[in-house]
Amino acid sequence: MAHSIALNFEDGATRIIAARDGETVADAAYRVGINIPLDCRDGACGTCRCKVEAGLYDGGSYIEDALSTDEAAQGFALACQMRPKTDVVVGIAASSAQCKTAPQSFSAKLIDVRRLSETSIGFVLERPAGIAFLPGQYVNIRVPGGTAVRSYSFSSAPDAATLDFLVRDIPGGQMSGWLRDIARCGDAVDFTGPAGSFYLRDINRPVLFLSGGTGLAPFLSMLGRLAVTGSAHPVHLVHGVTNDADLVEIANLEAAAASLPFFSFTTCVAREASTHPRRGYVTNHLVPVQLNAGDVDIYLCGPPPMVDAVRAWLSVHGISPASFYTEKFAASGAAAKQAA
Repeated sequence: MAHSIALNFEDGATRIIAARDGETVADAAYRVGINIPLDCRDGACGTCRCKVEAGLYDGGSYIEDALSTDEAAQGFALACQMRPKTDVVVGIAASSAQCKTAPQSFSAKLIDVRRLSETSIGFVLERPAGIAFLPGQYVNIRVPGGTAVRSYSFSSAPDAATLDFLVRDIPGGQMSGWLRDIARCGDAVDFTGPAGSFYLRDINRPVLFLSGGTGLAPFLSMLGRLAVTGSAHPVHLVHGVTNDADLVEIANLEAAAASLPFFSFTTCVAREASTHPRRGYVTNHLVPVQLNAGDVDIYLCGPPPMVDAVRAWLSVHGISPASFYTEKFAASGAAAKQAA
């Protein structure tokens, strides 16, 4: 049975390829012209050591000098020996350029522009052939009619028929201005990607999603994936915004909570004058059960001050989550996403 392999390179680029039944990761990559680091092919040198972020696999045979027992237990494998049993995500210790593969470029037709609120816009692109991404990743979009590039996370699920995005409407913003004043259905939109190390991993314990503003987008994509895969552990989202008008896509969250028994969510608005029942920042609305005494995987996407504030809050309260994945974004959507 064939499986997909998502190769994540050190420079943030991602290529998703297909592995034939019984094929190693290295053989699958080389078959399509991606030269990942490789020397011996026999599990003896360790040159192709990689980190498996998600999925099941047969690690194959190798010597201790190439991959220690501790490294294997931590999820490392040798690409020349590793054979996927399911779809897998593999971190490659090299840049995409070193592996002789370039970021993928696409052109897609604009299908729809949706005014979600006075501060938020959603837009939908026709899905071009060959695009594949992990839930939580983003693309770099060239603003039509210019040279500026903006980075936006997918809000649609990886297997959705269209590519959906969520944008903050900023006065003077180049992308939001184009969407608001110029865009017409059928217009071509060019982008490169997918990219980013902020994506949903295998769920092995409770999960806490924290989002700020349009940082909700990648979590909508993750929920789309979870609607297919399910989860044996609870997943809770705390979504915070600055103003009441920033609170969008709530109907989608309500639908997810109604259909996914493991999912729940909380929303809050920071502005004191808000009429929302929960005011303050996301850290004001975290409860012990969600943090599970630190045995929790936390995913956080929001503006830099929010990411820094949550990190500080966790430190002050002595909470060290099992995993902590973050992505910061610039308010303009400029190509400045940063994951850690």
